[in-house]
Order: sequence, then C-alpha cells, then structure tokens
Amino acid sequence: MTNYLLFVALPYASLFIFLIGSIYRYRNRGFSVSSYSSQFLEGRRLFWGSQPFHWGLFVLFFGHLIAFLFPKSVLAWNGEPVRLLILEITAFAFGLSAFVGVLLLVQRRLTNRRIQIVTSKMDVVVFIILLVQIISGLLVAYHNRWGSSWFAAFVTPYLRSIFVFDPQMDAIASVDSLSLKIHVVSAFTLIAFIPFTRFMHFLVYPLDYTWRSYQQVIWNWNRKRIRTSRSHSEGRKSTNN
Repeated sequence: MTNYLLFVALPYASLFIFLIGSIYRYRNRGFSVSSYSSQFLEGRRLFWGSQPFHWGLFVLFFGHLIAFLFPKSVLAWNGEPVRLLILEITAFAFGLSAFVGVLLLVQRRLTNRRIQIVTSKMDVVVFIILLVQIISGLLVAYHNRWGSSWFAAFVTPYLRSIFVFDPQMDAIASVDSLSLKIHVVSAFTLIAFIPFTRFMHFLVYPLDYTWRSYQQVIWNWNRKRIRTSRSHSEGRKSTNN
C-alpha cells in the first residue's frame, strides 16, 4: 500500500495539481508569475549562488530528459567504459554545482536581514525540497553505480508507464535504495509545489525575446545635468492631456 501511494497515487496527484494549478495561476493571477528577484537588495552573493545552481540544474534536467526520451541511445553510449565514466563524472560534477549553489543561496537568505524580510514560508519549503532532491540524487549517484544506465533501464519504463496511464511500479518499488525512492518522491513533490512558488517563472520564459526586434531607448534629458538638478521632473514637458 505504501509503494502504491508513493509511486502511483503521488505522481498522478502531483501532475494533476501542477497542470490545473499552473493554468489557474497563469489565467487568473498572471502578473504574479515571477521569479521575485531580490537582486536589487543584494546582488553579489546572489550571482555566485545562482550561477552554479542554475547551470547545475539545467544540465541535470536535460540529462534526465535525454535518458527518458532516448534510453537505448544512453545504454549504447554507456557500452564503452570510458564514455560511461565521462557521463557519470560530468553528471556528478553538475550535481555538486547545484548543491553548492543552493547552499550559497540558503546561506544568503539566512544571513542577510533584508533578504529575510522578503522570504516567504513557501520559499523555505522550496529550499527544503530542493536540498532533499539534490542530496538524494548525489547519494544515488555515489552509492548506486551507474546511475545513467539503470535510470534508462528501470526508471524510464516506470515514468513512461505513468504517462500512458498504465503504472508499473514493480521495478522502482523493488529497488533496494532508500535514497533513490526519496529522490523520486521528492521530485514529484516538487512538481506539485510549482504552481504555488516562484518556480512558475520557468514555464513562461520569454523565448520571444530571442527573435523580437531591438528596442531603442532615447533619453530626452541631459544625464550629467540631471544629477545636480533640483527640478521635480526633467526632459521635455509631456504633451499628454
């Protein structure tokens, strides 16, 4: 019963909450879909924390996605020991990058008073889930060799069975690895929390910025003079009525 709740009921509940919650928030509270950046409060430590975190998460996400979409290709790649080592070491390095990044971000929020003021309870929940997700993933990579191969062989069929509404949990439930089970459960838990957190912003990434025309900004005041001016407003007088 526990395995059924964790590996069948939880995934479907998480995906349902994610889908309905994301649509509702985007349609009814669209302007709240934001990363709520705190860069204007403190930027230096944010940079050194967010860069390794985002790059690590980015590479790991697409690594999992490739193993999910092309499991046979991953297994064929891992047929050569050297290529297997390259893949495993690279993945572990980016996992460490994400871990160091999230630790720096947590430390920033714990030690900066201004950041603490704008930190919500949901931010705390997200950081906890992220830490559980990343730490369990690193433990799986270290203790259960070779993760890329058995992910393609065991986890991918399980995930595909979830998406085709024919859940086959026997393989994942029989794995003798507590860290793997925590990793899977925390992943679905994180998916369920996305509509209620700042993670929603990655669903509305401004991809159209890559092909839209450039915007030209024309200043209508003297930037040197405005620094010493005592006027309430500078530049040309507005013609709007």
